Amino acid sequence: MSEPHDTDVLVAGAGPTGSALAADLLRRGLRVRVVSKASHAFEGSRAKGIQPRTQEVLEDLGVLDEAHAEGGPYPLAGIHLGPITAPWRMMQRNKPTPDVPYPNILLLPQHRTDAILHRLLEHHGMRVEYGVALEAFEQDVDGVTATLSTGERVRGKYLVGADGGTSAVRKMAGLRFIGESDDSDKTLIVDCTIDGLPRNRWHMWPRAATGACPLPHSDQFQVMIRLKRGDTPNLDHGALTDQLEARVGLKLRDITWASVFSPNVRLVEHYRAGRVFLAGDAAHVHTPAGAQGLNTGVQDSYNLGWKLGQVVAGAPDSLLDTYETERLPIAARVLGKSSELYRNLSKGRIAGLKRGDEERQLGLSYHGGPLAPADAPATKTLRVGDRAPDAPCTASGTSRLFVVFKGPHFTLMAFGPDAINVLPDLPWPSKGAELRRYAVYGGHGIDSGHLSDATGRLADIYGIDGDALILVRPDGYIAAIITTDWMTSFAATVEAFTPR
Repeated sequence: MSEPHDTDVLVAGAGPTGSALAADLLRRGLRVRVVSKASHAFEGSRAKGIQPRTQEVLEDLGVLDEAHAEGGPYPLAGIHLGPITAPWRMMQRNKPTPDVPYPNILLLPQHRTDAILHRLLEHHGMRVEYGVALEAFEQDVDGVTATLSTGERVRGKYLVGADGGTSAVRKMAGLRFIGESDDSDKTLIVDCTIDGLPRNRWHMWPRAATGACPLPHSDQFQVMIRLKRGDTPNLDHGALTDQLEARVGLKLRDITWASVFSPNVRLVEHYRAGRVFLAGDAAHVHTPAGAQGLNTGVQDSYNLGWKLGQVVAGAPDSLLDTYETERLPIAARVLGKSSELYRNLSKGRIAGLKRGDEERQLGLSYHGGPLAPADAPATKTLRVGDRAPDAPCTASGTSRLFVVFKGPHFTLMAFGPDAINVLPDLPWPSKGAELRRYAVYGGHGIDSGHLSDATGRLADIYGIDGDALILVRPDGYIAAIITTDWMTSFAATVEAFTPR
């Protein structure tokens, strides 16, 4: 007889990755514990850019309004060249569109992102256990038994290491972290106040290898000082003050956080070892260029959360293998992009500062992966595995498709009379995530359970010109596009991720 489980999932690490995963699992009704070896929540600004796709994740989790209230837009850069300060736009400011409601990166210091997610966990009745390290674990076919620094032994169904680049979980699992580190290349990162420096610019002094980004709703800047090779970093507050004054003639004060960064570019060989998973920096570490690390980690969690929920409910264990096959190629691609930007910065190229569509992560797709075969049907605009875009619609007072998607459920939309006719008869198990079904009509005043597409924009954005079923995963990606043989095609698709 197997041992009883104290929890469904034990998460090591309470940063944005671990906290987002825990929040997603809790709303699915799973039992979760989050432990952190740190004595308290992170206090610095470190990863401060929330990309558009991650904002969509935060909206689904119900905390985007808080993030927008505590963050702000990135200011224009101010390039200091001797006595001249040249304004320069690092990234294009895009207007919201019906399919992309949040097109621009959000400036939000990491400690605020953490705090927002921790409040969400508390709303679900869970608190992070600080000062509690994972010291050892052993696993068997039924679960994982972890030993904590408190002496407690915790029995869980799964263990997730979201414990950063020096991940203890990764090391204990024996998973190689492949890549390179350059310990001779160091950058000081400091949260502080700088008197007399305008807050309407992200100030950059290329010749001094120094920058200062104003943090929203505060008088602080995040200052980055890149050291010369061979220089020894000194985080003494007086030394930091002298360093900035010597480089750019400004004095800093009221330092609240300071750290040393060295560029690491590493990717774990596997995201899974039995019942143990890695997410975020535990699986991949990036250069800071392009604001990719935190965002990739949160989206790791968004991918893993619904799959753990489904498997705990009785879906095939093979669903958990798709976490690695979907996320590892994404991390590899993102690593390559952030490394390219950092190399350009290192060479003083202005291209190293430019940000574009790729960094926004809206175009990332799982098409061609195990849950999205390359030969699956497609619409005029979408393939299976692509991000499911937002669109205007009406349903019980709702005017946007993302509000319909919001929550831990799957969403099934039926376009055209034949698809609508079969919609109620498609089988779905009572266990695991709920399936919400919507017939899409073109008129106004439709009853609940239907979507009104009076403007035709929903069908246009989704590329629909005939009868079709569109199944959307809980993480907002297209799970199926079905245009014929409704019952058989639907059953074959959902078999991979629903309880038997």
